[in-house]
Amino acid sequence: MDTNIDRVPIHVDTSRKIIHVDMDAFYASIEERENSKLRKKPLVIARDPRQTGGKGVVATANYLARQSGVHSAMSAQKALELCPEAVFKTPDFTLYRAVSDQIHEIFGEYTEKIEPVAFDEAYLDVTDNKKQIESAVEVAHQIQSEIYAKTHLTCSTGISYNKFLAKLASEYQKPIGVAVVLSEDVREFLDKLPIEKFRGVGKKTVPKMHDIQIFKGRDLYKKSEMELIHHFGRFGDVLYHHVRGADDRPVEYQRERKSIGKESTYNPNLVSDSEVEEALKDLAQKVAETMKQKQKHGKTLVLKVRFSDFETITKRQTLTEFLDNSQETYLFYAQQLFDEFGESQRGARLLGITLTNLASINFENMSLPLFRQD
Repeated sequence: MDTNIDRVPIHVDTSRKIIHVDMDAFYASIEERENSKLRKKPLVIARDPRQTGGKGVVATANYLARQSGVHSAMSAQKALELCPEAVFKTPDFTLYRAVSDQIHEIFGEYTEKIEPVAFDEAYLDVTDNKKQIESAVEVAHQIQSEIYAKTHLTCSTGISYNKFLAKLASEYQKPIGVAVVLSEDVREFLDKLPIEKFRGVGKKTVPKMHDIQIFKGRDLYKKSEMELIHHFGRFGDVLYHHVRGADDRPVEYQRERKSIGKESTYNPNLVSDSEVEEALKDLAQKVAETMKQKQKHGKTLVLKVRFSDFETITKRQTLTEFLDNSQETYLFYAQQLFDEFGESQRGARLLGITLTNLASINFENMSLPLFRQD
């Protein structure tokens, strides 16, 4: 059924002014700022696999390393194979947290309505901003300039009337980009967008999309609401609205949130380091997504492992500051804990990642050193 008849008219609220700010290669850029010699070298933020027996995962990489195919959540060993000349730098999350706090202080000069997503990105509702600037584009330019002046780091910004479009816009002209999607531009912008770029459409969903001839936004737009729900459940309804430029989610800056943990049982058991790493990567992604949705962050990561003989071990890593809500951060610490006590050859029957020592995200009541104390 390929019909574009809407059963219920969709109301699209275009009254808001939303900015999505996304720092450019955040961790790597901070390391380049701290050590200027790294700027002309491919830089990978991960433990050096030559010193860990090939273990570890990539938190991020600078743009030089990305040109070789290196990307976040990739194994450090694979990154080394793709880019043998790369410099590996162990993540310094305390430093990254401190710089993130400084950036969020800048956001606070413009609006109280800030929804942190991770260390390096946030949504801002500047419809009624503190500086009474009418143009959201001007606000975005000022934020970019102030971030660079105070941190010597660059960011990309996306501006639109809702979060879905603002997020897509920020990715459109990275790095150091400013992109705007107005209501009259929505069809042209979304019609040509590859389906992989739509929020929530991951590797497992793409083949299903292709099977029903959805390759770009224009193909998605042609599908009826019922057909999309039939194939993708509730997510189909979300897609139906998003492709029409509708997303009424507010910038949520005050919410009650719950603790988060994810675990999974494996049959057959995981019996190699690569299988364990892939499983931890999947768990880390699920935890990060839910933590962002619930708007909490935690200082303690707990790894749970149940071996094939049913022996269950839990190990934890507690930091002085909150961990970044990202797959890369959780995977880094979970993998590090497993490397310390896990033996994949014993067979892993169950793996779990849990964040404890939680608090609601609040960037106003933290005092951290901006630079490392030697």
